Amino acid sequence: MKERKVGYVRVSTREQNEDRQMLAMKSAGILPRRIYMDKQSGKDFERPQYKRMIKILRKNTVLYIKSIDRLGRNYEEIIEQWRIITKDIGADIVVLDMPLLDTRRGKDLMGTFLSDIVLQVLSFVAENERKNIKQRQAEGIEAAKERGVRFGRPEAKLPDNFSEIVRKWQKKELTLNDVCIICSLPKSTAYDKLVGYLYKVDGPGWVRG
Repeated sequence: MKERKVGYVRVSTREQNEDRQMLAMKSAGILPRRIYMDKQSGKDFERPQYKRMIKILRKNTVLYIKSIDRLGRNYEEIIEQWRIITKDIGADIVVLDMPLLDTRRGKDLMGTFLSDIVLQVLSFVAENERKNIKQRQAEGIEAAKERGVRFGRPEAKLPDNFSEIVRKWQKKELTLNDVCIICSLPKSTAYDKLVGYLYKVDGPGWVRG
Protein backbone atom coordinates (compact mmCIF):
# COMPACT_ATOMS: atom_id res chain seq x y z
CA MET A 1 0.00 0.00 0.00
CA LYS A 2 1.35 3.42 -0.98
CA GLU A 3 2.27 5.56 2.01
CA ARG A 4 0.43 8.81 2.60
CA LYS A 5 2.74 11.65 3.64
CA VAL A 6 1.62 14.24 6.18
CA GLY A 7 3.72 17.03 7.69
CA TYR A 8 3.38 18.93 10.94
CA VAL A 9 4.99 22.33 11.61
CA ARG A 10 4.88 24.31 14.83
CA VAL A 11 6.37 27.60 15.93
CA SER A 12 6.02 28.82 19.50
CA THR A 13 4.83 32.35 18.73
CA ARG A 14 3.17 34.14 15.84
CA GLU A 15 6.36 36.18 15.39
CA GLN A 16 8.59 33.16 14.80
CA ASN A 17 9.32 32.10 11.23
CA GLU A 18 8.33 28.65 10.02
CA ASP A 19 10.35 28.79 6.76
CA ARG A 20 12.99 26.23 7.76
CA GLN A 21 10.38 23.68 8.75
CA MET A 22 8.32 24.31 5.61
CA LEU A 23 11.40 23.94 3.41
CA ALA A 24 12.20 20.60 5.08
CA MET A 25 8.64 19.41 4.39
CA LYS A 26 8.91 20.42 0.74
CA SER A 27 12.24 18.57 0.42
CA ALA A 28 10.57 15.46 1.85
CA GLY A 29 8.01 15.61 -0.95
CA ILE A 30 4.98 16.58 1.15
CA LEU A 31 2.17 18.40 -0.62
CA PRO A 32 1.37 21.86 0.84
CA ARG A 33 -2.27 20.86 1.45
CA ARG A 34 -1.05 18.01 3.66
CA ILE A 35 1.08 20.19 5.92
CA TYR A 36 -0.57 21.18 9.21
CA MET A 37 0.83 24.20 11.03
CA ASP A 38 0.23 25.73 14.46
CA LYS A 39 1.61 29.08 15.62
CA GLN A 40 1.35 28.91 19.37
CA SER A 41 3.06 27.51 22.41
CA GLY A 42 3.39 23.76 22.81
CA LYS A 43 2.99 24.09 26.58
CA ASP A 44 -0.26 22.18 26.28
CA PHE A 45 -1.94 20.43 23.37
CA GLU A 46 -4.67 22.97 22.67
CA ARG A 47 -3.44 23.13 19.09
CA PRO A 48 -6.21 23.08 16.46
CA GLN A 49 -4.12 21.98 13.48
CA TYR A 50 -2.39 19.25 15.46
CA LYS A 51 -5.79 17.89 16.51
CA ARG A 52 -7.01 17.99 12.91
CA MET A 53 -3.91 16.13 11.79
CA ILE A 54 -4.26 13.40 14.43
CA LYS A 55 -7.79 12.67 13.21
CA ILE A 56 -6.65 11.89 9.66
CA LEU A 57 -3.68 9.65 10.58
CA ARG A 58 -4.05 6.01 9.53
CA LYS A 59 -1.86 2.91 9.41
CA ASN A 60 -0.57 3.80 5.93
CA THR A 61 0.22 7.41 6.96
CA VAL A 62 3.74 8.71 7.58
CA LEU A 63 3.99 11.82 9.74
CA TYR A 64 7.03 14.02 9.06
CA ILE A 65 8.33 16.48 11.66
CA LYS A 66 11.50 18.59 11.52
CA SER A 67 12.59 17.81 15.09
CA ILE A 68 11.37 15.74 18.00
CA ASP A 69 10.29 18.74 20.09
CA ARG A 70 7.55 19.57 17.55
CA LEU A 71 5.50 16.84 19.24
CA GLY A 72 5.62 18.51 22.65
CA ARG A 73 7.56 20.68 25.04
CA ASN A 74 8.49 18.14 27.68
CA TYR A 75 9.56 14.53 27.98
CA GLU A 76 6.17 13.15 29.02
CA GLU A 77 4.23 14.86 26.22
CA ILE A 78 6.66 13.77 23.50
CA ILE A 79 6.62 10.15 24.65
CA GLU A 80 2.82 10.17 25.01
CA GLN A 81 2.20 11.64 21.55
CA TRP A 82 4.71 9.24 20.00
CA ARG A 83 2.87 6.32 21.64
CA ILE A 84 -0.54 7.53 20.44
CA ILE A 85 0.62 7.96 16.85
CA THR A 86 2.75 4.83 16.48
CA LYS A 87 1.02 2.36 18.81
CA ASP A 88 -2.65 3.40 19.11
CA ILE A 89 -3.10 4.69 15.56
CA GLY A 90 -0.39 2.60 13.91
CA ALA A 91 1.01 5.41 11.75
CA ASP A 92 4.73 5.94 11.17
CA ILE A 93 6.85 8.94 12.19
CA VAL A 94 9.92 10.36 10.46
CA VAL A 95 12.02 12.92 12.35
CA LEU A 96 13.93 14.74 9.61
CA ASP A 97 16.70 16.03 11.89
CA MET A 98 17.35 12.55 13.29
CA PRO A 99 17.33 9.76 10.63
CA LEU A 100 17.49 7.08 13.36
CA LEU A 101 13.96 8.08 14.34
CA ASP A 102 12.15 6.62 11.34
CA THR A 103 9.62 4.01 12.43
CA ARG A 104 9.35 2.62 8.90
CA ARG A 105 12.75 1.02 9.45
CA GLY A 106 13.75 -1.68 11.87
CA LYS A 107 10.33 -3.14 12.58
CA ASP A 108 11.99 -6.11 14.29
CA LEU A 109 12.58 -6.24 18.04
CA MET A 110 16.13 -4.84 17.90
CA GLY A 111 15.14 -1.98 15.61
CA THR A 112 12.21 -1.03 17.86
CA PHE A 113 14.44 -1.24 20.93
CA LEU A 114 17.07 1.07 19.44
CA SER A 115 14.44 3.52 18.21
CA ASP A 116 12.84 3.66 21.68
CA ILE A 117 16.22 4.38 23.32
CA VAL A 118 17.01 7.20 20.87
CA LEU A 119 13.50 8.63 21.33
CA GLN A 120 13.76 8.71 25.11
CA VAL A 121 17.23 10.26 25.08
CA LEU A 122 16.25 12.97 22.58
CA SER A 123 13.00 13.72 24.41
CA PHE A 124 14.94 14.14 27.65
CA VAL A 125 17.46 16.42 25.91
CA ALA A 126 14.66 18.52 24.35
CA GLU A 127 12.99 19.06 27.72
CA ASN A 128 16.24 20.02 29.42
CA GLU A 129 17.13 22.44 26.62
CA ARG A 130 13.73 24.11 27.01
CA LYS A 131 14.30 24.47 30.76
CA ASN A 132 17.79 25.86 30.19
CA ILE A 133 16.47 28.43 27.70
CA LYS A 134 13.79 29.58 30.15
CA GLN A 135 16.36 29.87 32.92
CA ARG A 136 18.73 31.87 30.71
CA GLN A 137 15.85 34.15 29.71
CA ALA A 138 14.87 34.72 33.35
CA GLU A 139 18.49 35.44 34.31
CA GLY A 140 18.86 37.82 31.36
CA ILE A 141 15.69 39.71 32.29
CA GLU A 142 16.78 39.99 35.93
CA ALA A 143 20.21 41.27 34.91
CA ALA A 144 18.63 43.80 32.54
CA LYS A 145 16.30 45.05 35.28
CA GLU A 146 19.29 45.60 37.56
CA ARG A 147 20.81 47.76 34.79
CA GLY A 148 17.63 49.82 34.69
CA VAL A 149 16.16 48.37 31.50
CA ARG A 150 12.37 48.69 31.44
CA PHE A 151 10.17 46.02 29.88
CA GLY A 152 6.70 46.23 28.41
CA ARG A 153 5.16 48.87 26.20
CA PRO A 154 6.81 52.28 26.20
CA GLU A 155 4.98 55.02 28.06
CA ALA A 156 2.44 56.75 25.81
CA LYS A 157 3.67 60.20 24.75
CA LEU A 158 1.09 62.88 25.46
CA PRO A 159 0.66 66.16 23.53
CA ASP A 160 2.23 69.28 25.02
CA ASN A 161 -1.24 70.77 25.49
CA PHE A 162 -2.60 67.73 27.33
CA SER A 163 -3.61 69.84 30.34
CA GLU A 164 -5.83 71.91 28.03
CA ILE A 165 -7.32 68.72 26.56
CA VAL A 166 -8.05 67.43 30.06
CA ARG A 167 -9.90 70.59 31.03
CA LYS A 168 -11.97 70.55 27.84
CA TRP A 169 -12.89 66.92 28.50
CA GLN A 170 -13.72 67.79 32.12
CA LYS A 171 -16.07 70.56 30.89
CA LYS A 172 -17.59 68.10 28.37
CA GLU A 173 -16.33 70.18 25.47
CA LEU A 174 -14.55 67.03 24.26
CA THR A 175 -15.75 63.43 24.34
CA LEU A 176 -13.54 60.49 25.24
CA ASN A 177 -13.48 59.55 21.55
CA ASP A 178 -12.24 63.05 20.72
CA VAL A 179 -9.40 62.65 23.24
CA CYS A 180 -8.51 59.23 21.76
CA ILE A 181 -8.21 60.75 18.28
CA ILE A 182 -6.26 63.82 19.38
CA CYS A 183 -3.81 61.86 21.54
CA SER A 184 -3.69 58.67 19.40
CA LEU A 185 -4.58 56.53 22.41
CA PRO A 186 -6.92 53.59 22.98
CA LYS A 187 -9.98 54.36 25.10
CA SER A 188 -8.79 52.63 28.26
CA THR A 189 -5.41 54.39 28.18
CA ALA A 190 -6.93 57.78 27.36
CA TYR A 191 -9.39 57.52 30.24
CA ASP A 192 -6.67 56.47 32.69
CA LYS A 193 -4.51 59.43 31.62
CA LEU A 194 -7.38 61.89 31.98
CA VAL A 195 -8.43 60.64 35.39
CA GLY A 196 -4.82 60.34 36.56
CA TYR A 197 -4.11 63.93 35.60
CA LEU A 198 -7.24 65.28 37.34
CA TYR A 199 -6.59 63.22 40.46
CA LYS A 200 -3.01 64.50 40.61
CA VAL A 201 -3.90 68.17 40.03
CA ASP A 202 -7.37 68.52 41.60
CA GLY A 203 -7.25 65.69 44.11
CA PRO A 204 -9.82 62.92 44.70
CA GLY A 205 -12.69 65.41 44.74
CA TRP A 206 -12.50 66.34 41.04
CA VAL A 207 -15.75 66.38 39.09
CA ARG A 208 -16.64 66.42 35.41
CA GLY A 209 -19.29 68.73 34.03
